[in-house]
Amino acid sequence: MAVKFRPEELKELIRDAAEGEKFPLAKLITELEKPNSFEFRKLLFDTLEKSDFSGNSSLTVGLTGTPGAGKSSLLGEFSTEFLKRFPEKKMAVVAVDPSSHISGGSFLGDRTRLSLPTREKRIYFRSQPSQLELGGVNPYTYHVIRLLRCFFDFVFVETVGIGQNEIEVSKLADLSFLVMVPLGGDQIQFMKSGIMEVPDAFILNKCDEEALAKASYHTLTHTLEFLRDLSPGGSVPPVFMTSVKTKRGISDLLEYIVSEKPGDKREEETLLQIRKWVKNEYGNFGTRILSEIRFPKNANYETCETLAETEIGKRFKDGSAIRTE
Repeated sequence: MAVKFRPEELKELIRDAAEGEKFPLAKLITELEKPNSFEFRKLLFDTLEKSDFSGNSSLTVGLTGTPGAGKSSLLGEFSTEFLKRFPEKKMAVVAVDPSSHISGGSFLGDRTRLSLPTREKRIYFRSQPSQLELGGVNPYTYHVIRLLRCFFDFVFVETVGIGQNEIEVSKLADLSFLVMVPLGGDQIQFMKSGIMEVPDAFILNKCDEEALAKASYHTLTHTLEFLRDLSPGGSVPPVFMTSVKTKRGISDLLEYIVSEKPGDKREEETLLQIRKWVKNEYGNFGTRILSEIRFPKNANYETCETLAETEIGKRFKDGSAIRTE
């Protein structure tokens, strides 16, 4: 596919996006979300790198949880508090909404729960349909996050309501939260869910009624004690009690997030996403070949993608399995 923007036009869009202009940023993201966006992605991230936009200092925060846990409302309240408390910081939100199995469309209802100032340049909100992908994010969420990291201090990713083992957002985030509600289950239900070991912290949301909130808090913390031996260093993830209605715990949660630092595993993240892409495109055949490839150190996603596709194509006698765009 031919690149839509000329180099100078692309640089201008990047400059405007860096200054907080929403429309240029939206144009860049729209191109990234297209299925045949490889050539554009390659040009975009090469240009960003040459312009010293690395995104390495940005913190990516993932929020996942069951449907109805109040993730969107909590994020809206959190965003308002963030803008008040940290006038020198910028944040972006990527909200993934479920897609219909019948029409393929998405309601994008997360927009209705976030009341944000439209002209505020320090915050950017983007909705995405899940496109029926498992794991809570869609195939292009990763590339959108990569772009937003270049312009914002914090990038929040809110996934669709998950089931018992969909934890994809934790692989994209420096800090991941599992949002739960009081009376969401007993200890056995918590432990069998398969996602208790994954989050860096837990949020017990909708703590409007004190007795119910405390009962669930103690149940959750006692459950986490059983998992202490599985945690690195034997530590137990913190549990935050929050309420959008009473503003309970919002400030403490904000302080915790702002105090965290970005991780140093972006190279591992890139290779993980490459493996996911190869698995989707070429199945187990591609995965076996991928294990034999040695990627250049600190190479970006597009470089790794090109190398993987070339090596996989060589294994087919006629080369017909090489993806074309």
